Amino acid sequence: MSVAGLSGLKHVAQRFIISGMAVRVAAAVLGWAICLQAVEPTGEQIYAQACSSCHDGGESRAPSFDVLRQLSSDAILESLRDGVMAYVGETLGDGQVETVALYLGQGTAELPILTRRSCPDAEWSNPLRGPRWIGWGADLSNSRYQPSDLAGLTAADVPRLELRWAFGLPDATRARGHPTVAGGRVFVGSRSGHLYALDAKSGCTVWEFAARSEIRTAILVSPPDDAGRTLLFFGDTKANLYGIDAATGAQIWRTKVDDHRSATLTGSPVLFEGRLYLGVSSIEEFTGRFAEYSCCSFRGSVQAVDASNGERIWKTHTIPEEPQPRWRNAKGVMQVGPAGAGIWSAPTIDAKLRRLYVTTGDNYSDPPTDDSDAIIAYDLESGERLWSQQFTEGDAYNMACNSNADGVNCPQADGPDFDFGSSAILVKLDNGKRALVAGQKSGMVHAIDPDQDGAILWQSRAGAGGKLGGIQYGSATDGRNVYVAVSDYRGPRPDSVGGLVAYRLADGQELWNVPSAPCPRDRPQCSPAHSAAVTAIDGVVFSGSLDGHLRAYAAGDGSILWDFDTVRDYDDTVNGVAARGGSLNGPGAVVVDGMLYVNSGYGAFGSMPGNVFLAFGVAEGPPPK
Repeated sequence: MSVAGLSGLKHVAQRFIISGMAVRVAAAVLGWAICLQAVEPTGEQIYAQACSSCHDGGESRAPSFDVLRQLSSDAILESLRDGVMAYVGETLGDGQVETVALYLGQGTAELPILTRRSCPDAEWSNPLRGPRWIGWGADLSNSRYQPSDLAGLTAADVPRLELRWAFGLPDATRARGHPTVAGGRVFVGSRSGHLYALDAKSGCTVWEFAARSEIRTAILVSPPDDAGRTLLFFGDTKANLYGIDAATGAQIWRTKVDDHRSATLTGSPVLFEGRLYLGVSSIEEFTGRFAEYSCCSFRGSVQAVDASNGERIWKTHTIPEEPQPRWRNAKGVMQVGPAGAGIWSAPTIDAKLRRLYVTTGDNYSDPPTDDSDAIIAYDLESGERLWSQQFTEGDAYNMACNSNADGVNCPQADGPDFDFGSSAILVKLDNGKRALVAGQKSGMVHAIDPDQDGAILWQSRAGAGGKLGGIQYGSATDGRNVYVAVSDYRGPRPDSVGGLVAYRLADGQELWNVPSAPCPRDRPQCSPAHSAAVTAIDGVVFSGSLDGHLRAYAAGDGSILWDFDTVRDYDDTVNGVAARGGSLNGPGAVVVDGMLYVNSGYGAFGSMPGNVFLAFGVAEGPPPK
């Protein structure tokens, strides 16, 4: 019985007592109601029993209680019913999901009536003719480099960057959708599952599209078809891939790319010759934490999809072997494997050899395989696996292995969790050779030869590594050097972690290393770690950190050219949604046509929550002193 039902039952009983009718029966009914209310747990009790061990127990990947309280009950309910917390929701009794959602969200919060500016009769032309940044890496090589003709921003301009407009993301504590800019519009996804099409210069809203769950991937833009129509492609966290009309936001097709209950799309798809190529990951590493769960059965995959209709062309698992029953945990629950090797990042296209390259995550259960923590090459046409280069052996891990968990489902391998969260970058070296360069959570930067089946060219250590350490979301290259953000996250407050390092592409020689700036003493949940993806333009490298600062570094020596603290309130957003900045994590900055765009806020991993999308332009006059 719900809390509301119990309250009504007590009210009826009290009316009987007041009227003097059937006093004994009424007293019995009231006593029964009170008894039922005593045994039916409150939202606070449900949270303490089912949620607190993660959210208050030092689990770095879970948002804290204070962060959860910033969401609406509807957002929490969606997560428990059909989102990342669905497994936990299934373990709760009748009505308990609703009860704890109401407790945390403090009632069903309606989204605010927006005062945003809508764009009147916004024009839309061929988006591939003008300045643009499309997808995660800006090009098929995932360089995250913007040339000067598209950037419209020079090193001399950077010190004069100023905030032009801010867009508030409703019902969110994190802003981690990677923006795409094309045709004078910026497209950005949100935690609520909305995709927003905004005017790139003013931030006015062209249209909105509601996906089925959070959009973390970058957005792709197709060339115009014979009818002049362009499509947008992206994925959501429920493993849905979408094709929608770029001019109107109307859905053209939607494809579920994996039926596993834990499957998700975090790595952005890439578009090449009419096909979408994408990798699939999962949240089963988290679900494996629970002793009652039969861990684990998800295998990562790389897929090719027809961009015109969403139909799958081929699918190849990163782990060829199907999971089999292996052993029973201390509670008698069968454990299965192998599992894992998900693909968290965007594939890299090699047009010369007609191949694609993906980086993989760790295994979730025993036995560990040689497919995890690796760079793997596949044939573009058929999906045939061509070669694999593994960098950490025996890395089978799930969150049952953490110190605050019971360890029942922890694999015997109990790996270090040194997977890849970033894409490999395909580069051409001065000696004519080519290289794939990728940073790993181990703290290592690897360069391998794609023309020699992944033979190692050089390796350099950028950081100490760790579960949230080393290199997280990706590096950038200007063709001469590779610029690497180092996290080495150790929780809020330590000031001696993270930074930005430059390496020479030719041989991995370190050129400069700039440590993180210390956190302000009065800023809670602050870490100086650099986890977000890096972005490069001519002479400048942009890197955001968990302390909320976005900084511009001189590519030559690492000196800081510009520093903007995004942690502040934004009450005058262009869409009327009150917003606040927080940690910078996940996607990096995007530079197009003299503007810089970045998300701020990351309510997870012990970081500072936030819900704002920011746009910067160059101020008139001389740079500030």
